[in-house]
Amino acid sequence: MSLLTEPIKLSVPWKKCLLCKETAAFKSPRDFCQHLRDFHCSKEGGSYVCRYGMNNVCQSLPVDGVSDKDYEDHVAKDHVYCGVGGARSKIKSRSTPDRSDDEYPSSVSSEPSIVRDQYRWTIFNSSVNLPAVLNNPRLAKRETDFFTKTWGTDFDQMDILPSPYIPEITAGDFDNYLRKTAARHRKHVRNVKRLSEPSDSAHPLHNIKELEKNREELNQIPKLFMLPNFTLENLDTFSAVFPWLVESKSEHQSTRQSSKLLQEKLSHYLDIVEVQIAKQISVKSDAFFHAMTSHDELQEQLLHTCQAIKKLRDKTHSVDENLAKGQLKLLKLCRSRANYFHLFNKLKSMSAIHQTQQIIQTLLGTNEFVGALDLISTTQDILTQHLAGIHSFRHLGSQLNELEKLIDKMLQADFCKYISEELNRPLTDTDLLAEEEKLVSIVFGMLKQNNFSFIETFKDESFTSIKATVKQTVIEHVCVVDDVDTEGNIRGLGDQMRLLNYPKWMELLKSLFSNMLVLLERAKAYSGVVEDVIGISAGRTKSPSPIASPLHNVTKLQLQEPQHLHVTVTTDVDITISDNDYMKSIHGLKDMLCQICDYAHDRCVKVFTARAKDGFLERLSLSEFVALSREVESFVSDCENVCGRRSISLHSILQSQSNRFVCKFHEERKSKLSLILDNERWKQADVPVEFQDLVDHISQSGDLTIPERRNDTDRRPQECLTVDSQKFAVVGTVLMLIKMIVEYCQCMDDIPNIAPDLLTRLIELIKNFNSRTCQLVIGAGALSMVGLKTITTKNLALASRCLQLIVHYIPKVRQHFQDKLPSKNQSMLKYFDQVVKDYENHIEEINNKFVCIMEKELETRLHKYEVKAPMPSNCFRTICKNNTKLHEALIDILPVSQVKLIFMRINKVFKDILEKQLFKLNVTNDGGPQHGLVMSDLMFYSGSFKSLKGLEDLAIEFNDIWTKR
Repeated sequence: MSLLTEPIKLSVPWKKCLLCKETAAFKSPRDFCQHLRDFHCSKEGGSYVCRYGMNNVCQSLPVDGVSDKDYEDHVAKDHVYCGVGGARSKIKSRSTPDRSDDEYPSSVSSEPSIVRDQYRWTIFNSSVNLPAVLNNPRLAKRETDFFTKTWGTDFDQMDILPSPYIPEITAGDFDNYLRKTAARHRKHVRNVKRLSEPSDSAHPLHNIKELEKNREELNQIPKLFMLPNFTLENLDTFSAVFPWLVESKSEHQSTRQSSKLLQEKLSHYLDIVEVQIAKQISVKSDAFFHAMTSHDELQEQLLHTCQAIKKLRDKTHSVDENLAKGQLKLLKLCRSRANYFHLFNKLKSMSAIHQTQQIIQTLLGTNEFVGALDLISTTQDILTQHLAGIHSFRHLGSQLNELEKLIDKMLQADFCKYISEELNRPLTDTDLLAEEEKLVSIVFGMLKQNNFSFIETFKDESFTSIKATVKQTVIEHVCVVDDVDTEGNIRGLGDQMRLLNYPKWMELLKSLFSNMLVLLERAKAYSGVVEDVIGISAGRTKSPSPIASPLHNVTKLQLQEPQHLHVTVTTDVDITISDNDYMKSIHGLKDMLCQICDYAHDRCVKVFTARAKDGFLERLSLSEFVALSREVESFVSDCENVCGRRSISLHSILQSQSNRFVCKFHEERKSKLSLILDNERWKQADVPVEFQDLVDHISQSGDLTIPERRNDTDRRPQECLTVDSQKFAVVGTVLMLIKMIVEYCQCMDDIPNIAPDLLTRLIELIKNFNSRTCQLVIGAGALSMVGLKTITTKNLALASRCLQLIVHYIPKVRQHFQDKLPSKNQSMLKYFDQVVKDYENHIEEINNKFVCIMEKELETRLHKYEVKAPMPSNCFRTICKNNTKLHEALIDILPVSQVKLIFMRINKVFKDILEKQLFKLNVTNDGGPQHGLVMSDLMFYSGSFKSLKGLEDLAIEFNDIWTKR
């Protein structure tokens, strides 16, 4: 009854070691496994033998050594967790038969881990899962809203849409499968039915008891004797069978008794085994008798089989002799022939390889570097692929490598020698490139070696050659000068060069530029040839062969023609460089040419700098500096044509010197203009012939340049300057200013790079003339400067006319600069518009000055005016006289239109003042006597303009002087 009500309690095997009495209980299976490894395990070689058992012999693994992993599996299976009848249960039953099974209770039914504690909770310990909770048929009604109370009523009853990837399965889909398995299913049903029925052949109850009895008897025999590899020659097996021999070798009596006991036990085991064998034989007796009865029949069948096998072997031997061996011999002979042919080819290759070094020496003697390198490469490929392992050629590969390195050094040395000879040829030699074929051969060889140093090497040699050429050119020109200090007082070459005058120095400069261009042209020719060679090597340029087949022409229709190569190249040149290397080399050649040009400019800059130390360039005249500038610009342009890029060093120093020259040029003219203005008496000056020719040349040609002087001695100076049919009465200062303006424009034509700076200086000069004119004339500065008593209207008229002359030429100057200025400096033209505006304001200010003078005079006279006889009155007589004087002063200087405009304003002022005076005198146009007297004076005033040129119809209407009362 207790077995039904109480749970079965099993002991935990790993809690206690059954052999070590003094050990405490283990906390986990891992500690127990470690204890077995430390105290109950032996290691033999690389194998582990378990000793956990009686007499240090494990019942499950008595003498076999296993690996580390198999040992761990054995411990976990047979010692840590084992069922009833296991090795541990036997140890326990033998060592502690009276120990209670309830000592180590446990409810764990799963296999424990030997690594971690088996009592740690995992998901496998859970007793209820979520689907079981949701599908519980006995769910309370209050829990039906488990999901809907949070996510809405549609959540629980939502229909699941069918998947578009899973077809709908019906019963018809299983028809084919059911037809295939119908026969097997029927057989299975019959077998099940037959097994369920009672059978006479079933084992009776007493047979089952007999089997159980036999099993118990067999269990008495240790499993050690049942092992297939049982042998007493094994030390461990022997020790397990005879354990007392190991424990004690001195107790003979005990050993004798143990041997007797063991003999009896083994005899007992033998009896059990014999009995079991006899039982098995008795059970299988029918099978034994059947085998004996069929033995004769089996012997007869074996005899017939042997005879059939003999006949088959005879037929096979006949087929082998008649059909197979002949054909196999034929195949063997064909294979031998192929082997001999292969051997012959190898011998020929070896013969050719044997002569490789001699052929390479011959090719190097004729500068066939590419052929030699190709031969070395081909030989190395043959040695690696076809002649590998041949003992006689074991050192040839290393010899070829050394020879290849030697050729590389030869190429480098020959290239350096060629470049040195090429760049140091006499400058009078007109050939741009000597021994072009040799250069092509060397460059092809270097490209074959993937050596692109020919760019840097040529650049360095070019730098050295340029430096030497500059020095040699300077020495040649310095040595021919007579006044060079020969006593050694002048130390450096630069000091001697500074003794050269301008013509000698210009000769030096031209010679230097010419020599530099020769070197640059040679560098350009070298770059072009190398570029074509690189293009041929990369498969982008045609090979210039003398005779080409039509097929060869068809295959190269898409290739570029060589532009600089003038020697023939074999058409079978391999593509030795990649597209990336090709692009790098082409860019390297272009950069090299630009750097050589830059270096040539830098050396020329040093010559300029050395010559300019004593201010030589600042002392040059305009024509000399223009000649120098043109020479430099020509050299810079030629260099740009060579390398395709404009070098800036020489151009920069020329720009710097040009700026200094412009500064000096401007300061000279500014000082000259200031000096002339300080001494100007503002009287009309006669116009020399050269100034009239200057303005005529500008009008006729449209060029702001100074014409050549004529030798017409009969021509006399004129009173006025005629410009485009207009006469300008001018002072001498404005004539000099016109010439200066033309000089500025001509200087810009000669030195275009200084146009922006020159424009700024010219604007400053023109503004200076305007401001100084205003200061001297309107500001009356000329009274103290030149001792004038007063500034007359004639002085003012001359100043106005001079300003108008400058305004007339400013648009022409603006257009001239607009054509020469760079696009980025076109905004500077606005300064001309500002200057014109300033000049016009100044001219208007002078006109206002005329009106202001007459206004004061009219106010003085008309304030004393009285309407009484005789008529015309003295007031009007004086006014008309002053008008006539002013007209006489202006009409010969200013244009008639401007004079008329001035007198129109004066007449307007006259009417305004007269109107106020008449209003004061209470004179009205009522036809009375006073009105008649005033009209008489006005008629006299109007008649006075009839005799003045351009003012005949000025004062006609006077109705606006009568104020309406």
